[in-house]
Amino acid sequence: MITLDPSEFFPSLHIIDRIDPQIPRMTFRVQLDQEDASCPACGVRSARVHSHYWRSLGNVPCLGRRLILLVRIRRFRCVNSVCRQRTFAERPDAIARPRARHTDRLRTLHHAVALALGGNAGARMAGTMAIPVGATTLLRRIREAPLEVLPPTRVLGVDDWAWRKGQRYGTILCDLERDRVIDLLPDRRAETLATWLKDHPSVGIVVRDRAGAYADGARQGAPQAIQVADRWHLLRNSGDALRGVLDHHHRDLTEAARIAAVTVEPAANDNAPGATGDRDVEPPVTKAERRSLNARHQREARFEEAVRLREQGMTMCGIAQALGIGRRTVRRWLQAGHAPTWRHADRGRSSLDPFRDDLEARWAAGYRNGSGLWREIRDRGFAGQSGIVRQWAARRRRQDPSADLTTPTNPPKAQPPTARKAARLLMSEPDKLDEGDRRFVTALLELSPPIARAVELAKAFSTMIRNGLVDQLDGWISAAETGGFRGFARSLRQDHDAVHAALTLSWSTGPVEGQINRLKAIKRSMYGRAGFDLLRHRVLAAA
Repeated sequence: MITLDPSEFFPSLHIIDRIDPQIPRMTFRVQLDQEDASCPACGVRSARVHSHYWRSLGNVPCLGRRLILLVRIRRFRCVNSVCRQRTFAERPDAIARPRARHTDRLRTLHHAVALALGGNAGARMAGTMAIPVGATTLLRRIREAPLEVLPPTRVLGVDDWAWRKGQRYGTILCDLERDRVIDLLPDRRAETLATWLKDHPSVGIVVRDRAGAYADGARQGAPQAIQVADRWHLLRNSGDALRGVLDHHHRDLTEAARIAAVTVEPAANDNAPGATGDRDVEPPVTKAERRSLNARHQREARFEEAVRLREQGMTMCGIAQALGIGRRTVRRWLQAGHAPTWRHADRGRSSLDPFRDDLEARWAAGYRNGSGLWREIRDRGFAGQSGIVRQWAARRRRQDPSADLTTPTNPPKAQPPTARKAARLLMSEPDKLDEGDRRFVTALLELSPPIARAVELAKAFSTMIRNGLVDQLDGWISAAETGGFRGFARSLRQDHDAVHAALTLSWSTGPVEGQINRLKAIKRSMYGRAGFDLLRHRVLAAA
């Protein structure tokens, strides 16, 4: 068995004895190893002991129990006759700060817990770690810890973050080369950013969004720096410009939605291309029946594959592994000679049978509402759900589709999509849209030449930004000024150098957005009760 000297765990301390080793809290009486000490007033060392007292220091836990150090502090007489201080106490600077109640080791552990969890959550966790501490003390540990001195920043990412969305914002600054936060600013004004940049002249590239305040701040604080507009924000601005165009053509959106709703492709006829009255039309099925039919086709395909593999000599286990089904299932299918249909023998019986005559009478009277029919027979004792009656009504409509033609119905008015959704549909690839959306897009582009022109400009701008086609920038701005993007083109011309840099340099604010997500998680973990200084210390210390 290896025996460890407890003094090895406490540098510059000599353990006198241990007390109360059986209770949850362990206490060590210790004393400094040095024989003399320096007077804090004159600096002369003295070994003449005047008196002593005990100082209690909390330390890191030992074997899962709290550990208290009772340090014997000696008071010395100053041997310098001209010194104004007659006596002084020795200082255990190697293990604790003056007047501290915790050792430096424990303070470091408290600081780590506070950075990770904050005040209240950190205090709860510290209690389970046998280092109990108050929430206020943990927050004080964060504030008093010195921040790391960072090397000069060359590429700076700038973006805003919300204290409270729509009301109060701050600014986050990131070193994009090292991918870490270097500072937080309490607002997003141009003057605040300019002041920070003047104090950091090493910044050579400023990557920002399209906000005018950051552009002015970078221009005032670092006129020598290259400003780079973020490409994602450029694409978003083009999307906003397209939505602005759509907002002025709401009537065209409504008309295109109506045309897409009434446009129905003619059904194919294999026997007589010109005939319409005597052809057989397959009645539509419900979604549940369609899912059941698809599952049955899938089982039949698996059964055919199992038969083929069995004929080739493959074992039951091999067939089961190849098809992804159980070995017993394969054997049962092959013995039956067909895939299971899962049709019950009493399929003809239904809980609707006692009420079928009433339903048929109401149907013959012209009442076609399935939910209404269900409510009527429910009052007479029907215990089933409304879906059973609705499915019965759907089957009756398929059996006699002409019955509904006698009742005049008003077709629902086509509801146009919002400008945001319409812009998304217009910018999507046609093969990625369903039939209804494709009809809407086609109708809208045919109805409104201004929208068609705006979509053409938006797609050209997206291609230019994604592929970095910098030689097309000036031509696109000139074309947009004569089209529907006059305001957007004007803003690009005013910010021409930053947009040009976005197409030639690889920097973006993507890493800054990731740091904002981390900042939001830290801010919300403090329930909105933290001040700016505390949030800044937590974000910068944990970067």
